[in-house]
Amino acid sequence: MSEKTIPDHAVWPGTVHNGILSVPSGSHPAPQRGFDVAEFANRLARAQQLMAESGMDAMLITTEAEFRYFTGFLTQFWQSPTRPWFLLVPASGQPTAVIPGIGYPPLAQTWIEDIRTWTSPQPQDEGVSLLAETMHEILGDRARVGVPMGPETTLRMPLADYDRLRAMVPGFSFHDATEVVKTLRMVKSEAEIEKIAHICRIASDVYDLVPSIATPGQPLVETFRAVKIELLKHGADDVSYLVGASAPGGYDNVISPPGNRPLTEGDVLMIDTGTVYDGYFCDFDRNWAIGKADPAAKHGYATLFEATNAALEIARPGATAGDLFRAMQKVIVDNGYACGNVGRLGHGLGMQLTEWPSHTNADETILVPGMVLTLEPSLDMKPGQGMVHEENFVLRNNGPQLLSRRAPEQLPEVH
Repeated sequence: MSEKTIPDHAVWPGTVHNGILSVPSGSHPAPQRGFDVAEFANRLARAQQLMAESGMDAMLITTEAEFRYFTGFLTQFWQSPTRPWFLLVPASGQPTAVIPGIGYPPLAQTWIEDIRTWTSPQPQDEGVSLLAETMHEILGDRARVGVPMGPETTLRMPLADYDRLRAMVPGFSFHDATEVVKTLRMVKSEAEIEKIAHICRIASDVYDLVPSIATPGQPLVETFRAVKIELLKHGADDVSYLVGASAPGGYDNVISPPGNRPLTEGDVLMIDTGTVYDGYFCDFDRNWAIGKADPAAKHGYATLFEATNAALEIARPGATAGDLFRAMQKVIVDNGYACGNVGRLGHGLGMQLTEWPSHTNADETILVPGMVLTLEPSLDMKPGQGMVHEENFVLRNNGPQLLSRRAPEQLPEVH
């Protein structure tokens, strides 16, 4: 792997709008793929410090994002649920991978040295015995093992196998490691931020093309297909998430696949994409009026733009996710609307489309520099008619730096 030094702070040229630095348009060199070994060594050191503070002897990792976070192993093979993958991260020393044999060649190209395999599929013992033996060898007969158990985490192994594992290591106790994983992943390194900024630039450039792609009478599914093609042509690795809607004056369903209904004069078209570069997501949407914009739609759009500005103005280290929610909610309510039905007004962003924290009234996660966040205010104009707007930014010491190129201040029209 490359030993290139990663700078402590990377700065991208851009423009300033209302005091917020935004990414530029046009071509920009793609970031280095993968990470230097120093990146993973730093992640491990931070994890081990947090484990020591929590009294954990190790963490057992079973999910793709956490496995990749510690190893750099990027593959779409996780889409197959047949085989589990395990990583044991001890409180001291190097991680040990216990994986299906098919994964050895690519994982051996990462910085991980201790890789143990079994022949899989083997439903009668899908790596459980090998994992138990490894845990005893590395940790002894008694240990406190952390496993992410809280909100926005999963256990990626059969529950019956998890019960078998615990029975095979009777001196071990298992504890919730959610806070350790959450604390690690919420704050991004500059190398991570650079990848997110790059995919945000790509999506911003493609959104600028939508008025030349979308035409009245075009089936919505064809619009989406054309946008996906442009994203890939512009350098995206994958378009894992592409949703939206087109409906008269507004919309209320923002998660279903596009249908064959044609774009119609008076519609508001929304496209929201989670596009990927080197395993990192962007996640933001854009809105357009098909034909002349309806006054009600224009007012709803202006309200969301104002709500986003309100959150950007207070996005500073020491503020909370709840503060961002309340700033956006106040603008929406003061303009005579109810907040939309999505349950939150933004979230964290990175290796997954949505990460911690959630911008809700109850989430008092303190914002710190290096967090990459979305702002996603939504509102209901009337039953069956609403609107949502989203931007991506990284929090710096002196405030937010937009990664998505700021949307137009007024609802753009497509003719």
